[in-house]
Amino acid sequence: MKIKTIIILLLLLVFIIILFQNLEVVPIQLLFWKFGTVPLIILSPLTLLLGVFIGFLLSGTRKKKKQQPKDDRAE
Repeated sequence: MKIKTIIILLLLLVFIIILFQNLEVVPIQLLFWKFGTVPLIILSPLTLLLGVFIGFLLSGTRKKKKQQPKDDRAE
């Protein structure tokens, strides 16, 4: 196995262990708004997915900047 695959599997295992150790229900509050209560076992993966999605969006913008051709003015 590649080292990257092993690291991803270990991180996934740690994440699953953390999920099942945090089963309590917590209130969600954003600034002044309260949205009710949600179990941490649901909130944690949603937060992880949101972070992955934001990272995917930001990495896409960085790749676009690298692919743009440079302006050749030395003609």
